[in-house]
Amino acid sequence: MAQEEILVVDDEKNIRTALTGVLQDEGYRVAEAESGEAALKTLRQGSPDLVILDIWMPGMDGLATLAEIKRVHPEVAVLMISGHGTIETAVRATKLGAYDFIEKPLSLERITLAVRHALDAQQLVRENVALRQRLEQRYELVGESEVIQKLREQIAAAAPSHGRVLIRGESGTGKELLARAIHRQSHRAAKPFVEINCAAIPEDLIESELFGHEKGAFTGATMRRRGKFELADGGTLFLDEVGDMSLKTQAKVLRVLEEQTFERVGGTESIQVDVRGIAASNKDLEGEIQAGRFREDLYYRLNVIPFDVSPLRQRREDIPLLAAYFLKQFCREYGKREKTFSPDALAILREHPWPGNVRELRNVVERLVIMVPQDRIAAEAVEPALGRRPPAPEPAAGVAPAEVVADAGLSLREARERFERGYILQRLRENGWNITRTAEKLGIERSNLHRKLRAFDIEAPPGR
Repeated sequence: MAQEEILVVDDEKNIRTALTGVLQDEGYRVAEAESGEAALKTLRQGSPDLVILDIWMPGMDGLATLAEIKRVHPEVAVLMISGHGTIETAVRATKLGAYDFIEKPLSLERITLAVRHALDAQQLVRENVALRQRLEQRYELVGESEVIQKLREQIAAAAPSHGRVLIRGESGTGKELLARAIHRQSHRAAKPFVEINCAAIPEDLIESELFGHEKGAFTGATMRRRGKFELADGGTLFLDEVGDMSLKTQAKVLRVLEEQTFERVGGTESIQVDVRGIAASNKDLEGEIQAGRFREDLYYRLNVIPFDVSPLRQRREDIPLLAAYFLKQFCREYGKREKTFSPDALAILREHPWPGNVRELRNVVERLVIMVPQDRIAAEAVEPALGRRPPAPEPAAGVAPAEVVADAGLSLREARERFERGYILQRLRENGWNITRTAEKLGIERSNLHRKLRAFDIEAPPGR
């Protein structure tokens, strides 16, 4: 384990020597500086974990030095020491970012305890920063397709505003991811992001979840509880699957969005909040309005800034990037060596229809990381992970199905390629060698089919 490093800054040599000896006995590495200018020079060469800084020094005093340290190295903890300390000086030091203020003559026991507490607090700060970075990576918008680039532009434009957002798309397309991205880039980023899945909560509990309840409001309400709107005050409330709310609840949500006030269930006190609403649905809300299942006024209240998230099958060029991203994420999470996909495996992933969209892809990659011991994930491992088998080849004239691929001299890859070539040829013949129609029947893009034709040396007959 690396030793923690401390910089002692004091114009009195005997104090520097005494502190250095004590801290080295505690197992720390210690550097010394006799002035504020010397301390800043040392900091330009490297960043210690902690600075012990005297206030009263000739030239640049401790408070000016502290201000510069926090400007250049805000992550460094600073303990202030002084033989002429006042409450005003201590307050100024704290406002400038000092962790603690210790008066001279120094108690060595207190100084070692303060050092330990400051370093522990700094470690917590680092861990929180690392956790926030990991969370941001987990909710990163991955992809380089035109669809994703357009979404990034829309997020950048919409996030700084206070406008409500309605996100529509199939299940698993990443609607929550989009909502979090809007929140992170908004002025509310430091405030809570609170989500509620309206489809997952029973109708008799949804109002309590949204608005909270008072003690005794209903059977089992043994204490007051704050609801999602109250918890999201100052931040963002994400109403996932908003189309599954009852008309009664929709009316109450509409009122809160308009007035930013509500009462807890069983309560009479009016609670004021400042909440930005982001809603999402996989339903055709216009159709739900026509059917009388969704309020038109709520729809227009939510649909200030509309977002439409395309299904994964409409942006297949992002699949390799997403697969590699999830692969790296799960290898790290499960403590596995870094894995890669073979080109054939990526081709299968790219051609899969992904009815469950990005969520399905993520689950498949997690399954492969857990179940495949090899560092390179091959096509043979991907097929069963997708829960499918290659379709049986249609027999050529006079040839039994088993004879198409049954050849003891073939490797598994060679047999697969022979089958794939024959299957593509069969579909081409059925569709009169029409590339567009054949690609649709195969469920792949035209460009992908053209690559396969070149790879398998397939040419259209003369006149086609």
